[in-house]
Amino acid sequence: MLAALGGFAIIWSIVALGALLAHTGVLGASAEATLNKLTFAAASPALLFTIVAKGSLGHLVSPTLLASVVAIAAAIGVYLLVNALWLRHGLDAGTIGWLSAAYTNAGNLGLPIALHVLGDMTWMAPILLLQVGLLQPFALACLDASAARADGVRLSPARYALLPLRNPITVGILAGLLVNLTQPPLPSWLLDAVAMVGATAVPLMLIAFGISLRLDPLPGRGAHAGEVWAIQAIKLIVMPAVAWGVGRLLGLPPAGLMAVTVIAALPSAQNIFVIASRYRVALPVARDALFWSTILTVPVITAISAWLS
Repeated sequence: MLAALGGFAIIWSIVALGALLAHTGVLGASAEATLNKLTFAAASPALLFTIVAKGSLGHLVSPTLLASVVAIAAAIGVYLLVNALWLRHGLDAGTIGWLSAAYTNAGNLGLPIALHVLGDMTWMAPILLLQVGLLQPFALACLDASAARADGVRLSPARYALLPLRNPITVGILAGLLVNLTQPPLPSWLLDAVAMVGATAVPLMLIAFGISLRLDPLPGRGAHAGEVWAIQAIKLIVMPAVAWGVGRLLGLPPAGLMAVTVIAALPSAQNIFVIASRYRVALPVARDALFWSTILTVPVITAISAWLS
């Protein structure tokens, strides 16, 4: 587990760099917006294209995937119930809310934890492909539809269906899927260039997050604090508990049971913050949910690994 903490150290050191650059006046609020736009329009699509193009789609039929799917569905369902009974958000803010409650940091944090806690990074493949291939495009389609409605644009069913093709992240995912399925003879220099751009996605979004932490109100304050703590309970308690329970019902072996439980307890993903910034909706919720879940996941995963190992 000590080795896995290196993943958290990497994340927080880059976030601290962003906060330092904001504190010293090198970067300001305009830089935060620019970094988020660059990440959304270029870096994230390139990263997701590379992941999907090179990924093994066979991982999507992994026996552990069902437990993860049910855990994600439960987290989304609980958030939607909380929203219906208490928060009363519309489609846009509600989408950011359920993403924060159910969308896991399966990449730059999940991979080192999978290696050092679970002993095998391939445990992350099913959840990673599920999220980037299905969950994220669906969320972006919801946000695009909400934005069109807010602008007074009346969309036909055909135009609703085409909305995902106007989103660079979804286009990157679909292009990666097409390359994976067809295996065209693309030149290596092109793939290397795309991978190089994609490699900037995580550092850029973390620096932007650090700028936000320094310039915006401190996390845990404001009218949205109650929602943030509800999201923490769903993400770090409900979701791993459901994953463990379903894993037990499915008769997963000890290694598989521990894997689905640890994966469910990973914090909210950084790209939720980028998405919230791009659509200018529920940004404080996305930022604070990411901040607290990345801190609180450490004792949660430590307890899970000690219990199930």
